[in-house]
Amino acid sequence: MDIRQTNSGIGFDMNDETSTGLDALTQLRAYLARPELPIDSRLPPERELAEHLGISRAELRKALDVLESENQIWRHVGKGTFIGSRPIDTLADVASITRRTNPSEVMRTRLLLEPEVARMAALNATSQQIAEMRACLQRTRAAQTWRQYEAWDNRLHRVIAEATQNALLLALLDTLNAVRRAVAWGRLRGERVKPAPDHHSFDEHDAIVAAIADRDLDRAAGAMRQHLESVERNLLRTRPLIETSINGSAETSPSRA
Repeated sequence: MDIRQTNSGIGFDMNDETSTGLDALTQLRAYLARPELPIDSRLPPERELAEHLGISRAELRKALDVLESENQIWRHVGKGTFIGSRPIDTLADVASITRRTNPSEVMRTRLLLEPEVARMAALNATSQQIAEMRACLQRTRAAQTWRQYEAWDNRLHRVIAEATQNALLLALLDTLNAVRRAVAWGRLRGERVKPAPDHHSFDEHDAIVAAIADRDLDRAAGAMRQHLESVERNLLRTRPLIETSINGSAETSPSRA
């Protein structure tokens, strides 16, 4: 089984006598789609994963090559293979920025940048990226824990950023998101172990992706702004709980967008 270069990247040779490679790719895609595997999870070692999927290591490597070309996984020599797109290295000292910022500043910066990101995504998103956005929507709704929800929520926002086709903007947003994850938000999880069925972000995310899919630039920007303003209001409404969360033992989490 050989792989070949196509207009859309690397693909399996459809003229091969068998469909083994395609079966391996299908099995690997299904494995990665499991909701219990959050973005940035590390995959098992190749030998273990091949045995789990019932395929050879050679077939697995070819399938991994395809998914890497699609930015579905990335590899770090000596550390392993990870789900999601390869993080873009930046020169920013995230720890230093985090010490000098606060949740309100993070939200205001997001409001400055991300509506225009959604506008650019509506103009430049590929059909594959829109399909991935829709898959993220489904997985946020299916999340059984806040951790799973946050993983797919983060992935949704990054796919929207990737859809701008602007590498510099993506690097800036990666830095912003690294800071956002590091800032102490003081948000209580409360008694719920997962988002409520009426969690505000579900419908707001739907509206953003629908506008991007419709190539409606103004509507995409407006839907993203409305979503972030809702997140900001939610944050401000819970600020009286910050002192409790800091002084108590309750588990805290970054702002859930």
